[in-house]
Amino acid sequence: MKSLLYSILCLFSLIGFSQSNTEVFLFDLNTNNAQIEISNEKNISNNEGYDNQPSFLNDDRILFSSTRNGQTDIVQFFSNYNSKVWINFTEGGEYTPLKIPNRNEVSAVRLDKDGKQRLYRYNLSNGESTELIKDLVVAYYTWFDDSTIVAAVIEEEQLNLFATNISEGTSRKYATKVGRSFHKIPNSNLVSFISKENENQWQIKSVNPETGETKLIANSLEGIEDICWLNNKTILSAKGSKMYKLTLNKDNNWKEVSDLSSYGISSITRMAVNSSNNKLAIAADLANETQSNESTNETEQEVSETTEEDTNTTSTENTNEISEVEAIVQRNLDAYNARDIDAFMKDYADNIKLYAYPNTLQTEGKEAMRKGYKDWFDRVPDLRAFIKKRIVIGNKVIDEEQVTANGQIFNAVAIYEIEDGKIFKVTFIQD
Repeated sequence: MKSLLYSILCLFSLIGFSQSNTEVFLFDLNTNNAQIEISNEKNISNNEGYDNQPSFLNDDRILFSSTRNGQTDIVQFFSNYNSKVWINFTEGGEYTPLKIPNRNEVSAVRLDKDGKQRLYRYNLSNGESTELIKDLVVAYYTWFDDSTIVAAVIEEEQLNLFATNISEGTSRKYATKVGRSFHKIPNSNLVSFISKENENQWQIKSVNPETGETKLIANSLEGIEDICWLNNKTILSAKGSKMYKLTLNKDNNWKEVSDLSSYGISSITRMAVNSSNNKLAIAADLANETQSNESTNETEQEVSETTEEDTNTTSTENTNEISEVEAIVQRNLDAYNARDIDAFMKDYADNIKLYAYPNTLQTEGKEAMRKGYKDWFDRVPDLRAFIKKRIVIGNKVIDEEQVTANGQIFNAVAIYEIEDGKIFKVTFIQD
């Protein structure tokens, strides 16, 4: 009975967590001459609702969880051309998205509407998902290698550390009473985690996933469990708006390196650094929303204790225009995947023209377009379009798409042109 009540608590905690209004920011990071400096702040989520848990897919792409249509899904942000795409289209909410080593896949903790909470993998080519660990309720985790996961697992009334070999289907418990921060330590065979066995002083420890050996690394900042590694000697952490660093065998205590309040940031909740150490992603509350978010910050603490390409094209300098046209195309894509013909047609101009590349007119006018797509939606129950890449140039949005229909997968490029808030022309390039 305790376990059932505990699972229900976790469910409601995650729902409350997903409604907080955090944002994800990207900074340039400079670590020359043993100094840590950040600059060129950019809000890459810019979204009402919960945006959190950033990680790097590679040096230029960032993954994070973001609110869409009332639930939390996975976003991939392309820093090279300032655009983002949604990776998944499940009915559940996704948290803690991470790149799976050596695979064209990402993983995430999924909370389904029926209350089931499990770890899944998501194919970046088609968005399809597969359950990774069937018997454990994973709350937080990291990848040690492409077959080994180190995770905080919900067991009765606490989080315990397990190492799971997904190839062999085996799991081993190595520690109890752990926190939510897990990281592969650079250039090592170790994973760091937060130990809460000492309630008065949380500690950063390491575990060897192959042997289970654990060692003390350092004390965490008081009451703080979120860290990231700059290299195998230096750890970054944050408290409030201030960022701190601790260099092992050099610093006697945590040292402040930056105060982000000048960027309008009040409370940093997550941090991630790319492999080149030149980009820093953080999740944080904004200063002018601190008071309204006090209750949701408390909810996040509750969650932490119970669960949790290459192109030379440049975008237009008018970021408001980019945001508007991209939002129209994304909304239209969501309606397409929902096979909602009325919502789908709302985004098109009355004189909409559909072309096959380069200039073969296929359909003209909304009436003809609606008839064709209504029939398509009715006949294809598994219809889904997955965006592999998106480029925004002025009033044009260029999507590289992979479409699933009647059990088959098709590749295409769609070029959308927008005027006065409506799509007036679409050109398709198909394989």
